[in-house]
Amino acid sequence: MTDLDLETAGVADVQAAMTDGGTTSADLVAGYLARIDARDRRGPAVHAIRCLARDATDQAGARDAERRAGQARGPLHGVPVAVKDLLDIKGLPTGAGSLILRSTIAETDATVVRRLRSAGAVIIGKVHTTEAALLDYHPSLPQPRNPWSAEHWAGASSSGSGVATAAGLCYGAIGTDTGGSIRTPSAANGITGLKPTWGRVSRYGLFPMADSLDHIGPMARSAQDVAAMLQAIAGADSQDPTALLAPRDDYLGKIAKPIDGVVIGIDDAFALDGLDAEIARPVRDFCEVMIDLGAQIKSVKVPWDDEINDAGLAIMLAELAHTHADLFSAHASQYGPKAAVTIEIGRNIEVGSYIAATQRRAAFVGEMDRMFQDVDLLITPGLGIPVPSLADLEALASDVDAVRHTLYRFASPFNLSGLPTLSFPGGSDANRMPIGLQLVGGRLTEALLCRAGYAFQQVTSHHVRRPEIA
Repeated sequence: MTDLDLETAGVADVQAAMTDGGTTSADLVAGYLARIDARDRRGPAVHAIRCLARDATDQAGARDAERRAGQARGPLHGVPVAVKDLLDIKGLPTGAGSLILRSTIAETDATVVRRLRSAGAVIIGKVHTTEAALLDYHPSLPQPRNPWSAEHWAGASSSGSGVATAAGLCYGAIGTDTGGSIRTPSAANGITGLKPTWGRVSRYGLFPMADSLDHIGPMARSAQDVAAMLQAIAGADSQDPTALLAPRDDYLGKIAKPIDGVVIGIDDAFALDGLDAEIARPVRDFCEVMIDLGAQIKSVKVPWDDEINDAGLAIMLAELAHTHADLFSAHASQYGPKAAVTIEIGRNIEVGSYIAATQRRAAFVGEMDRMFQDVDLLITPGLGIPVPSLADLEALASDVDAVRHTLYRFASPFNLSGLPTLSFPGGSDANRMPIGLQLVGGRLTEALLCRAGYAFQQVTSHHVRRPEIA
């Protein structure tokens, strides 16, 4: 059995241990499977794992044989990762958080899964997601629990990915993000997650929520680990015509480059006004750290307003309804009540309203691109409030505007613009719950985002805090 700490070991630690013979992929898989049994199935279960890959042990054995033959494929070789249950894994169900699809078996791997396998990763299993990738779980299905506190929110639809990673049930996980669903679970669970530029990662094999807003990205313990995962999954794909053709960057190879001269923008009105001091303080602390590392901080104006907010919601709901048109018509009674209401709202959005929303979106995209002519990155909080308790969330969820202005205030704008964003831990609140920060970049600046996150994490320790699960 490996001596590695499976909760904290990063990509460099794992590869060093496997290279010098201190551990094997089989050891890692056995260790994670034991942790899943202890922490996800029994005791104070976190309920992150949807299903295990039956061949995980065999995958690990094959990766160990390749290493012995001198054929290690890279930083993910032999490393166990999990995949959100919106993505196809051949031979496993793709349930999308739904009772209707719960037994639907995938016939092929999603491109992301295929690329993880090609990079040598071991697919250990699938993690739970909310119904239709919305805010809520189907009432008949398990709900992942935040490992920091079971009484607090674990984030939105990629909460299974966030919980599994934070609880030490896998090295990292793949999430998806339509309005914040990589970044809110990353913030709530104290991990690092990256929503890439729209189209940077192929969506082939994804059960969509809203096609023009959906992103796929990595969730792990650090910016370095996220870069290693992105290195494996990014790139053009003949099976997805919307996947960008631009060459993949060297995310991991460039991660330690200094950030001297990098200009980081901040819009005090957008990012700080009206926020609890617990949320605002880590943003200012981040700026001080980055100045010490050689970056510059510059005031900017984020071109976001309520009109853009409304446009984003209209696009999301209309496309959600389109995704579920046939399923909902045939099986409406099998949807959870909150998902059903949300889909009905989307079905009632008029074509003219959708067109107007897309036109406003196009203007916003151009405005954001112009803003990034003056700065390299933008800093914001991750959430607009401290991680809410489940009781507070239930009260909050009855007010759509309150949800948008707190949980998704800093997330959904950058789905609408398609810009890459990195979520990472920046502190903790009075309840010792994580506080997330978010860096936004211009198009295809994932390498710079990872560099900046890595630089911050080299001189701070927020990302190495781990939840104390009994």
